Amino acid sequence: MTDVEVLFCDDDPEVLDALTESFQIEGLRVLPFSRADQALLALSPQTPAVVLTDVRMPVIDGLDLLTRVQAIDTQIPVLLLTGHGDVPMAVQALRNGAWDFFEKPADPLVLVQSLKRAMVHRAAILENRRLKTASRDMYSIEGRVLGSAPATAKLRDTLARLATSSVDVLLLGETGTGKEVAARILHDFSGERDRPFVAVNCGALAESMIESELFGHEAGAFTGAGKQRIGMVEYADGGTLFLDEIEAMPMAAQVRLLRVLQERRVVRLGSNREVPVKLRVVTAAKEDLVERSRRGLFREDLAYRLDVARIDIPPLRKRPGDADLLFDYFLALAAEREGQPPPAVSPALRQFLSTHDWPGNVREVRNRAERYFLGLDELSPSHAEVDDTTLQGHRDQAEVVAIAQALRANNFRAGRTADALGISRKTLYLKMQKYGLRDLG
Repeated sequence: MTDVEVLFCDDDPEVLDALTESFQIEGLRVLPFSRADQALLALSPQTPAVVLTDVRMPVIDGLDLLTRVQAIDTQIPVLLLTGHGDVPMAVQALRNGAWDFFEKPADPLVLVQSLKRAMVHRAAILENRRLKTASRDMYSIEGRVLGSAPATAKLRDTLARLATSSVDVLLLGETGTGKEVAARILHDFSGERDRPFVAVNCGALAESMIESELFGHEAGAFTGAGKQRIGMVEYADGGTLFLDEIEAMPMAAQVRLLRVLQERRVVRLGSNREVPVKLRVVTAAKEDLVERSRRGLFREDLAYRLDVARIDIPPLRKRPGDADLLFDYFLALAAEREGQPPPAVSPALRQFLSTHDWPGNVREVRNRAERYFLGLDELSPSHAEVDDTTLQGHRDQAEVVAIAQALRANNFRAGRTADALGISRKTLYLKMQKYGLRDLG
């Protein structure tokens, strides 16, 4: 954010000087302009800047400036100031993509708070674009793990550090966070990248078959074992064995796995001969294995043996800004697959992307991008629109402004805002989604 500037336009020199000084005191970098056309000359799709502008200005007013800025880059935040309490103007500005809207005289501290949020957003957008240029480079970790959030950068650094070691690794993360992607990175960026990568989903194997699948068997070891079978552990010799959903492994198989981990030897079912194996074991689980062992659901000795080098893969809700980049990436992949240009992303969907909790994580983003490309997504620009030609439309307009003002007055805290408006938190969220106000904060 420190590299992002505020381009401030106001034709009133007293307001321009006073607010510029207030912003600078708060540590913001400000470029003041008395005319909108001067500010436009300083903008490009690569400019690390946000725009704050008065609405009522000669030649190019604030709404016209908003349109021209969006023609340069739709993801440059534009904040509007007006001395006129014009409700339809506020609704139209928000509908057209304004980041925020304030009536004069605006509280400088409230303005600073909103500007800082806009600056963080702009910095994330520019970083996402930088990473997107590497998104097709499958020979880099940045090309495999997309995102600019601090948690994402930390994940990339940890994967890079552990990939060059031979230590076994435990990956912890919710469903859809990309545990297998992380496991493949640990293999592909190791010294054994040319050796086998063997992935086993422990939760998908029948309990009666898992030991045979993992450790192999000799002919006649059990009914139906007509010939010798090399197990997954032995097949991964020299490379990486990835055991996904390790928490689903039956207790009997856990005992045998512990011995493999400790001795690096495997014994096929029906045999007494030990087969030495040299491999790295990467396991993945959705919850803490030590905690499961305390509840009697996992062997404690195996849990501690696996939990040496742990990588916590953050859920998408803890990676602010990454959903936008991932959505654009998967949308581009879908379009490329079908030989078509990707469709424009509606403002309503952009707001959804930045505020949704993503319980399905990266997998959910991919599915959403596929549906949007096929025209099956329920979010479209029309969902954020408000009919202002009827009595209900005028009521909706007033409600939009009332909610936006209450959010700003309460520092965008949902609970306090709901109390101030005299409605429930659930009702507030529904109305914010209805009017497309979820991205104001």
